[in-house]
Amino acid sequence: MHDPEGFAATMPPGFTVGVSTAAFQIEGAVRDDGRGPSTWDEFMAQPGRISDGSNASIAADHYHRYEEDVALMKELGVDSYRFSLGWPRLQPGGRGPANPAGIAFYDKLLDELLAAGISPMATLFHWDMPEPLQHRGGWMNRDTAYRFADFALLAGESFGDRIDKWVTINEPTTVTLNGYALGVHAPGATLMFDALLAAHHQLLGHGLAVQALRSQSVKGGIGITNVHSPVVPAKDNFITRQYAEVFDLVHNRIYADPVLLGKYPKFPLLARKQFRQLIEVDPADLATIAQPLDFYGLNYYMPTRIAAGPPTSASTPDGVFAEGMRDLPFHLAPWPEFPATAFGWPVAPEFLSESLRDYSERYAGKLPPVFITEGGASYRDRVSADGSVDDADRTSYLAGHLAAAFAGVPGLDVQGYYVWTLMDNWEWAAGFAEKFGLIRVDPHTQDRTPKASYHWLRTVLRARR
Repeated sequence: MHDPEGFAATMPPGFTVGVSTAAFQIEGAVRDDGRGPSTWDEFMAQPGRISDGSNASIAADHYHRYEEDVALMKELGVDSYRFSLGWPRLQPGGRGPANPAGIAFYDKLLDELLAAGISPMATLFHWDMPEPLQHRGGWMNRDTAYRFADFALLAGESFGDRIDKWVTINEPTTVTLNGYALGVHAPGATLMFDALLAAHHQLLGHGLAVQALRSQSVKGGIGITNVHSPVVPAKDNFITRQYAEVFDLVHNRIYADPVLLGKYPKFPLLARKQFRQLIEVDPADLATIAQPLDFYGLNYYMPTRIAAGPPTSASTPDGVFAEGMRDLPFHLAPWPEFPATAFGWPVAPEFLSESLRDYSERYAGKLPPVFITEGGASYRDRVSADGSVDDADRTSYLAGHLAAAFAGVPGLDVQGYYVWTLMDNWEWAAGFAEKFGLIRVDPHTQDRTPKASYHWLRTVLRARR
């Protein structure tokens, strides 16, 4: 199935294949080396917040096992590793000087990657905000954007000579919707459309961070990454199309338009009240947000189908229960025509192509090179007696989505794809229940065992050379 040698022959020359992780999901060591508390530390300590009742205090213990993990990446043969710099580990209070022990950890990780011939792509904010900033409002507080710029300056000073690509913020969509609107991620706020102020402040922080990194003359290219979900109305009638447009705005366009076009999109009349916080913004903010970029990161997991009428279940786009979803006049409709992951997400690589077409058409002439900075699938992996995992579904998922990325679309320079994720991790509100990794991590021993999907991808990457 999915002959690796034949598949490798379809890969465009120079196409980057990498793996992605996030600090809070794999590092553990939450009380080591002077690291400060994260807003996720506080969130996961609240009863009922995490579906399996687990916490990330150890996670995948990457903090102590990074050498082993880099060796596994080298054996896999990836070109690049996308990881995140833990803000609470590097700047525990969210302001002030760097934590020397945190700097030392990432120094060692970067040196290990470079020695292995793996290009580092570092994300500045992958959701783990220092708790002292969250106590002052987090992304609802405009000052956080300036504190984030200070953090970017600190990171640029410390690592700017070795990082090949910088991502400022990962998925401001998910932070806004899950963290501030629906309350299913940290910090657990349920502000619904009032959470859009957090979206604007993240984008402002992005622009300020780009300026901060450029002031340090970092050697690496700079971009942002957001999750894009093509939105389809369940029925072809006026009201359903309108609701689909609103969802497209709140999930996709209010993030990409300001970054790439320097303006927020035009909002439909029926939703102008809900988007009021984004209608009249300071033009200086928009100029800051629309900093020229070296690349644009696009995470793709699934499409969204919107139907009119209140939902029968209060399920978020991530398949998590959220009471606020009951108050909406539309709901997320299923995709029975596609197979689903363990998370219930439709497996539809053709909609990755649709995402690329969306960007090519909407932002023609404004887009820098594009990287698919995340894509992957959780499955109920069955572990054999010898510890191996034959995850054929994940291999099929990767083959389909990589093929879509290789093919690209006219007018878009797609330069790479990063698999989510290197190894089984702590998957936010789902805890350890969802397994996305190419590598199995035994939750009791922390032993690493490459899955069949890892071996398939390794063979593909070796064959291309």
